Amino acid sequence: MRTEQIKLTEQASLDLYVADQVGELIRDAILVIPGGGYGWLCDYKEGQPIAQAFLAKGYNAFVLHYSLGEQAKFPQPLIEASLAVKHIKDHAEEYHINPDRVFACGFSAGGHLCASLGTLWHLPEVYKSANIPYGSNKVAGMLPIYPVITPFVPGTHMPSFHRILGTEDPSLEELKRYSPDLCVDEHTVPAFLMHTATDPVVAVANTLTFARALTDHHIPCEVHIFPEGPHGIALANEITCFSEPEQIIPAASRWVDLANEWIKSVDTTTPRCK
Repeated sequence: MRTEQIKLTEQASLDLYVADQVGELIRDAILVIPGGGYGWLCDYKEGQPIAQAFLAKGYNAFVLHYSLGEQAKFPQPLIEASLAVKHIKDHAEEYHINPDRVFACGFSAGGHLCASLGTLWHLPEVYKSANIPYGSNKVAGMLPIYPVITPFVPGTHMPSFHRILGTEDPSLEELKRYSPDLCVDEHTVPAFLMHTATDPVVAVANTLTFARALTDHHIPCEVHIFPEGPHGIALANEITCFSEPEQIIPAASRWVDLANEWIKSVDTTTPRCK
């Protein structure tokens, strides 16, 4: 297996987990976006372990390290995620992946960035700032996992929005601008969503609100709400529990298998989004 870190910008980088080539096999690729409230990066449980789990399913995986704290003001992290997708596609032959089958999977605040990538990939300011061709940052599908989506439901994670907006007193229009549920349109890519009903940090209403927006706009989506589990369960098994037994949720640990089945079902032969 090839592991390497690629520099995208001064602040952002991409960790590669590329399997040894097997014959003429061309793999799907997945961009993993760890959470951390845009204040720090939870890559020790939502980065490498997730990449390795998908690697075991036959994917080549890439973990994004994006701008945090005072550097996290949007659209900077979205620009970095866009550069990551473009890098993966540009090196498809080298990484033995299908450039039309690059997916993004994000957790918590990383789920917000993942959902932003899936809904706002076409923003003109992203192309202008990143200097990339239109569509080069578009993923085939998004997998926001217990994501921060909206500031307009009880129990959301407001510090995430404060950091991406650069203020603790944002205006209503600022909040709406980067709420992925309010950005769903005909450009939005298909989605796989997972949350637990008892998440005390990022309320399940975030996922339900996003799912409603997707279905209202006829965007294909698959949604799994598990009845219990704390925030940040990652793989929900012994690998990512870090001696916290409440993080082991056997039912929820099936989400990677379910996600794999969903990804394989996504038809990229007939593009539906412009």
